[in-house]
Amino acid sequence: MGFLHESLPAPYNGFTQWVGFGGEGTIASNDREEQRKIIKYNHLVANCVIFHNVFSLSRVLRDLEREGYPLNTAEIASLSPYLRPHLNRFGSYELDMGTLPPELIYDIWG
Repeated sequence: MGFLHESLPAPYNGFTQWVGFGGEGTIASNDREEQRKIIKYNHLVANCVIFHNVFSLSRVLRDLEREGYPLNTAEIASLSPYLRPHLNRFGSYELDMGTLPPELIYDIWG
């Protein structure tokens, strides 16, 4: 199964910018090697998310096909690997304000 959008650079670039949030797209370092490293890491993370999305979509489509749902090639081709709603870039944290942390021991030699 191919995806119509994977050959279009604009959606990919928009997705990588969304994945690499912070700094509004500005790389703070003037070191060329550091800039290249930041860009490569951003592309690596974006590609991993795209792979996860394609894997998940493929699994769902396979399951639908096994259940007897007709799959339309044109509709499948219109699916995008740049899905974001299921991603939480900032994490999800639960705070238990009723539990106190253990006491800090400041004198480690005592």
